[in-house]
Amino acid sequence: MNTTNTIRQASVADIPQLINLLHQVDMVHHRLWPELFKPYTTKYSEQELETLLGDESKPVFVYDDGEVRGYAFCQISVVKDDRLLQDRKTLYLDDLCVDEAMRGRHIGSALFRFVREYAQSIGCQDVTLNVWAGNDAAMRFYQSMGMQIRAERLELSV
Repeated sequence: MNTTNTIRQASVADIPQLINLLHQVDMVHHRLWPELFKPYTTKYSEQELETLLGDESKPVFVYDDGEVRGYAFCQISVVKDDRLLQDRKTLYLDDLCVDEAMRGRHIGSALFRFVREYAQSIGCQDVTLNVWAGNDAAMRFYQSMGMQIRAERLELSV
């Protein structure tokens, strides 16, 4: 077993462990919003993950201590010469997960700091993300990492 904790770019060999973590995230979302999220599934299939891991504009990082204990799925976006918006390079943190059995060991904080430093190193002005309403633990975590609310999305069921 690897005795060094490492955050690194995910590889195809990590896909089975990524799938397991994606299942955990799905169930968090399903419990919060069962009318939106199906249970016992994942956001990506193994084939989609393999393609995604080859996309430089969508880096995936893993926390590895001999096993993948957490991940950060990212997307780099660039606004250039837009009529309304300022030129800006942003790293969108699409998904961050720490294995349920490993929570409370600062893995999420380490992943978040790594993503922030990565964003700075590639010239991003900010890191953005979305948190589902009701996911209070995630909101507290991101705010403890220095994030602030920029916008809120409202909904009316009809």
